[in-house]
Amino acid sequence: MLDELFGIVNVPSGIWIDENGVIVRPPEAAWPGRAVFREFIPKELPPDTDPWIVKSLDLTKQIRHDPARYMVALRDWAAKGPDSRYALSPDEVVARSRPRPMASAEAAAHFELGQHLHRAGFPDDAVPHFREAHRLEPDNWTYKRQAWVFADPLQRPNDVYEGDWAGDVEKMGPENYYPASDL
Repeated sequence: MLDELFGIVNVPSGIWIDENGVIVRPPEAAWPGRAVFREFIPKELPPDTDPWIVKSLDLTKQIRHDPARYMVALRDWAAKGPDSRYALSPDEVVARSRPRPMASAEAAAHFELGQHLHRAGFPDDAVPHFREAHRLEPDNWTYKRQAWVFADPLQRPNDVYEGDWAGDVEKMGPENYYPASDL
């Protein structure tokens, strides 16, 4: 049961596109539902619980997000369309969109190649590509978590990749796990 909890913490994303196919909010962290994972964390853990799991669960409980605020904004936009204060102009969308430097493109290519090699049955050949994706984009949680889960389903420290889920969350602060929203 505890092993399954670690697949729940994720970085959900949303993008708002109007009826004309125009982006009115660029990709951003979007948590529309309840913090379900907290409901599954037992109040008391068995005394022999792995300390890494205890630490990870504690960090998970500290992750900050505000699903109600996101839903208020989404409903406002659904009701008011372009008149919603949350709908952005095309210029604002472009200004808020992350630039994609060459290192990001290279990281994405290495990540996809690593994914392909791992799925094709060549996990050892995938490792250098995941490592390079991590080097080029060290703050990309998708790249980290995917590689970590291949090395250890609980994303613990391992000999294959630098970092681990709990250690990296602890370094950055669990309150910073999801990017701050402007909603």
